[in-house]
Amino acid sequence: MFVYWEKLEIEDDIVVQKIFAITWLTWKAAIRFRLFAVVAALLVLAVVGLPLVVKDDGTARGFAQIILTYTLSAVTILLAFSTLWLSCGTLARDIEECQIQVLATKPIGRWQIWLGKWFGIASLNAALLVLAGACIYGLLEWRATKLPLMEQAQLRQELLVARGSAKEGDLSTYIDQDTETILQNRLKQNPGISADLNEVRNQIREQVKADYELVPPDNMRRWDINLGMAKDYLRDKPLQLRVKFESADHSPLGNFVGLWEIGNPDTTNFVMLPPMPGMAPDTFHEFTIPPNLYSDKGMLTIVFINQNNMSLTFPLQDGMEVLFPQGSFLINFIRALGIIFCWLVLLAAIGLMAASFLSFPVAAFFSITMLLVAFSSGTLAETVDLGSVTTGTTPTAATRSLTDTIFIPIFKGMLAVLNLVEKFSPIDALSTGRSVPWSELAAAFGQIVVLFGGLFAVIGIFMFSRRELAAAQSQ
Repeated sequence: MFVYWEKLEIEDDIVVQKIFAITWLTWKAAIRFRLFAVVAALLVLAVVGLPLVVKDDGTARGFAQIILTYTLSAVTILLAFSTLWLSCGTLARDIEECQIQVLATKPIGRWQIWLGKWFGIASLNAALLVLAGACIYGLLEWRATKLPLMEQAQLRQELLVARGSAKEGDLSTYIDQDTETILQNRLKQNPGISADLNEVRNQIREQVKADYELVPPDNMRRWDINLGMAKDYLRDKPLQLRVKFESADHSPLGNFVGLWEIGNPDTTNFVMLPPMPGMAPDTFHEFTIPPNLYSDKGMLTIVFINQNNMSLTFPLQDGMEVLFPQGSFLINFIRALGIIFCWLVLLAAIGLMAASFLSFPVAAFFSITMLLVAFSSGTLAETVDLGSVTTGTTPTAATRSLTDTIFIPIFKGMLAVLNLVEKFSPIDALSTGRSVPWSELAAAFGQIVVLFGGLFAVIGIFMFSRRELAAAQSQ
């Protein structure tokens, strides 16, 4: 038995050696063709040059937006396209130029070749991402010292930090209950109603939802926000309130005012903040609230009194949010880079999968098209919400076309798949000082790398194993 297990360990070591041999060959090819050097130079140029060309407004928020949002977005896009190009080229070119046939004659499986190239491209991306991340972090720290002292303090407190988030509890149950009550009352009053019930229900639900979001003039809106376990370490620490509202009308002065009451109205631990003038609609506003205003159970109550002569709408999704410190910026930044790395690993799998059965130009076109479809998820979501591909209005059951009947379910399926991976967006979190928790990084690795990357890897290995290399050579 001992000899048997020892033999298995030796065979496993040999398999790993073969895979890493292909990984090293991928690195040598990238260095020999100067791909690594060129991409590294472009990344450094994007990180250092972009903030110098695009000037910020002198505030901490504008500074962080330039450094984090623009540079990280540029780095991600550049690495995404270079990853697809390299992953398509490294396998397709080897097949077309008859180099893969030399490897195929060796005692190495095609799945080992495929995995070796995948690990090689992934490790190349890791090295390039570490280089770009180090440049971004160094530039961020250096430029921060050039800001005024007040702006530096705001930067350290609100942006160069990992902040957790707490929102009001989910109101979907209450909205659904009110919707059904109103719908049943309408059916009792009009028993012969012939309209599409689902459409009527959706219209009623939107009206009920609007009632929850609307704050009429001289009225108030209350939010009860549970801080959860964070209450145990937030004692004596100030919190930030992040607010966004909308208005159908425009104030003559271009801004709105309102009173804020923070704390617990049932106790003396309750304060009224001074009026907040200059609040513009459709814009996120952040202001600091005093510490220790929440209850022993971690419940923080926020009341807004609308002092304007027009109604204001606070969206349920992002209208009211409490932010609190949760960790250091450096660790948060590393976790964000980890999520970006997961994306690059998936793109490498897509490119290698396409190159497993397509020529280099076709594989590159196919992979880039998939990437553009992912970037178009917003358009897909709007089309699905509208329920029509051909018209600009929501169709009824009688006016819905055959095209809508066929493509809307397809778009829904595509959108459901895209949402599983697109929900991981670390750049927005970093630029607003939000925490990127370890749980999110683990979920990103599981869904992006293991689930979808593994799926494309299985397809790619299967197609590559079934491909006739001699036929590819003759083409």
